[in-house]
Amino acid sequence: MSNSHKPQAYIFIGRSGCGKGTQVQLLVDVLKIRTPEIDVLYVQTGQEFRDFIQKPTITAKKSKEIYDAGSLQPEFLTVNMWVRPLIDQYKGNQHLIFDGTPRKFHEAGVLHSCFGFYGFDKPWVINIDISENESIKRLLARKRFDDNEVDIRKRLSWYEVDVVPTLGYYDDNPAYNFLKIFGEGSIEEIHADIVKKLGLE
Repeated sequence: MSNSHKPQAYIFIGRSGCGKGTQVQLLVDVLKIRTPEIDVLYVQTGQEFRDFIQKPTITAKKSKEIYDAGSLQPEFLTVNMWVRPLIDQYKGNQHLIFDGTPRKFHEAGVLHSCFGFYGFDKPWVINIDISENESIKRLLARKRFDDNEVDIRKRLSWYEVDVVPTLGYYDDNPAYNFLKIFGEGSIEEIHADIVKKLGLE
């Protein structure tokens, strides 16, 4: 059970369309009620990238090409996206929530070094598990005008190659609390399952 009276770290991982962002916001609401004395730093790597690729630099332009192709960004850029807000905004007495990080095995090791540096004990890894077909169905329902199933499948192909081994880094790792959450129920059901398993009921 989580010690809700000290800052905790949470990592949300799952296929595109699994509802990570929605569940993070619901968890933030619970944390604000349960631990009002502890603020929350929410690091959303995807949003950091969306902001970054609007810049006029050569790095941002090359990153935008990768983003538009639906491919994974190089690790040095991805690490930079979550390291900068962590360094600039972490105040010490905050819960940490990561959404969209890590997506590669080596990145998980870099993130692990941060938890040791800041003194977080046994971060929570919340894997919201949905099938590839469910992910495709959800992405098609909210697709961009130029999306089709072929494009979406291409963008999702990196999940098995890169993210699944990353999940293996956390599963059965004594340094982490690993939760596998069935992600194909209602938003309310998924939230209730997460809150219960985190010991925040």
